[in-house]
Amino acid sequence: MQIKTITCHEVYNHGASLQEYALLRFLNDAGHDAQVIHYKPPYLSQHFNLKGISNPKFNLPVVKQLYLLAKLPGRLKALTRKMAFDEFHRKYIPTDPVLYTSINELKAQIPEADAFICGSDQIWNSFFQNGKDPAFYLNFVPEDKKKISYAASFAIDELEEEVKTLVHENVSRLDAVGVRETSGVRILEDLGIGTAVQVLDPVFLLDKEHWISEYVKPVNENYIFVYDFDSNPLIKKLALQLKKDNGYQIYTVNQNIDYADKNYWLDGPEKFLSLVFHSQYNITNSFHAVAFSLIFEKQMAVVNRGEAINTRMRDLLSLFGLQKRLITSKEDFDSLSTIDYAEVIGNKNFHIRRSKEFLLQSLR
Repeated sequence: MQIKTITCHEVYNHGASLQEYALLRFLNDAGHDAQVIHYKPPYLSQHFNLKGISNPKFNLPVVKQLYLLAKLPGRLKALTRKMAFDEFHRKYIPTDPVLYTSINELKAQIPEADAFICGSDQIWNSFFQNGKDPAFYLNFVPEDKKKISYAASFAIDELEEEVKTLVHENVSRLDAVGVRETSGVRILEDLGIGTAVQVLDPVFLLDKEHWISEYVKPVNENYIFVYDFDSNPLIKKLALQLKKDNGYQIYTVNQNIDYADKNYWLDGPEKFLSLVFHSQYNITNSFHAVAFSLIFEKQMAVVNRGEAINTRMRDLLSLFGLQKRLITSKEDFDSLSTIDYAEVIGNKNFHIRRSKEFLLQSLR
């Protein structure tokens, strides 16, 4: 079967790239011909823009030139990161050659496929523009084509009133609805859509051995891996304490972490996977750092984020009986026991099997 997927494409984020790859790889390994739609609306096309102005107060004739000149060295360096991700995309993510930049272009030239899948990741998060974009609900797909969501994420507990009609009208058109969080099932039930099924993020569709054999490279030091989007003071405190107590180094892939001994911000997804796998301990507020910690059976602490998207990590940890790993204080951390993955594996395998069955049966 020819399948086209749609997700937030080429957004230069480790988790976004790896979930996109995983879904396509699983589908192609199952005997399908799957590609991602090359959908790049303007709001998803500003990464590594050498002439971008993030603050309107700098968008004045002379000030603008001085601002861009001051930013240029850092932005040129950052292109190394872009090239690393672009190389990963070229090698591992089969992409439809046609570039689309709007829902209207998708409707005017509908990609050729027998089935369409929207997902995974935060495609339905209405805090961002993609959650309000009909393209990510397969609005452009004709009625006679199979339409499926797989692990689409709202990433929040409650929808704003302004998007409820959009969500209801478009999700109601889908032939099968798989969402990533149990909270997503509740959101759709509140809209009168009772057919949604909770499934795991696509990275769980590929087993531990696949990720290790294909992408994990040696890292020969003892270190704590920090993945922190928010410069969270609790994460910093815990990492520095573990370093002091155990003599570990601190490694990260976040540009904002200034206390790390080594920062691999310019590296691509392979380095991220290697660092998660080889670490002595993972401290994070990233959904996909949590997901790969579970896949690789690592010890971890998960810190609540400052924004209202903790539902993603909370729901995932709860599925595996690890909700206590989501902490808000040093006291919470001190009370954590070692994760016994022998107790987790049965639950994990059940949800993986259930997720695969949902996806494959939906395509029949």
